[in-house]
Amino acid sequence: MKLKLGIPKGSLQDATVQLFARAGFNIYVNMRSYFPTIDDPEIDCMLIRAQEMARYVCDGVLDAGLTGQDWILEHKLGGNGGHAITPIADLVYSKQSFGKVRWVLAAPEDSAFRTPQDLKNATIATELVRVTKSYFDRLNVPVNVEFSWGATEVKPPLLADAIVDVTETGSSLRANNLRVIDTVLESTPRFIANRASYADARMRSVIERVALLLRGAITAADRVGLMMNVPRAKLQAVVDVLPALGKPTVSTLTDDRWVAVNTVIQERLVKELLPRLREAGARGIVEYPLSKIIE
Repeated sequence: MKLKLGIPKGSLQDATVQLFARAGFNIYVNMRSYFPTIDDPEIDCMLIRAQEMARYVCDGVLDAGLTGQDWILEHKLGGNGGHAITPIADLVYSKQSFGKVRWVLAAPEDSAFRTPQDLKNATIATELVRVTKSYFDRLNVPVNVEFSWGATEVKPPLLADAIVDVTETGSSLRANNLRVIDTVLESTPRFIANRASYADARMRSVIERVALLLRGAITAADRVGLMMNVPRAKLQAVVDVLPALGKPTVSTLTDDRWVAVNTVIQERLVKELLPRLREAGARGIVEYPLSKIIE
């Protein structure tokens, strides 16, 4: 029996397929089919909207899937058996970057709404209805929460007083003259499994293998490898330049007056470090990309 794996359809789809590619899995999506192919004989894939993923994993229709913490919480707040879901991994990636997304409360720039309390008895439009209701309940602010089918940011002020919407950069909110009042929820994609499926030893082995490789791909996303030759007499000077992210690997060359140094650093540091490494004595410096780092 193969692992039935849910891939989020929609805004996270491309980022998820790319993440799997970095992890070593090639997923081929046919735009006419909801069943992508994957080059792993132990896995079958299905495209499912992120909003519905937790439900189908909970019900056992899928053995595992990827969806946002936002939609997992929305599912659990509906009293829909969230206990049947086992969290496997928090995967910090999104459609535009390797970071969290925010669900924010926003209102028109020229409105009188400045705090959540100002929205007493107001109408709030959102796709994340249960989470939004829970947020205002915690604040003891009565509001009317309406489900939005999309294009939520265009609804104030005619169709709603304010919105709760997801954002990465805030550019869409600014383009629609909306001001962020508060952050309702931060969310990252999660790899989740059906509890019964995870209890099966063979299924658990496949799930944990996938999770390990996905985590490795994310860890490597903002890092590169550096290798260089260094005169043995200048080794300490070169090591002192390297960031303290971990000890570099040092190996002997055929000419015992030189050593090879291999290390991993954050990519953003490369342009600063390369001139300093050369000045310290390193030669033949090579930067190379990384696909996975297994810790």
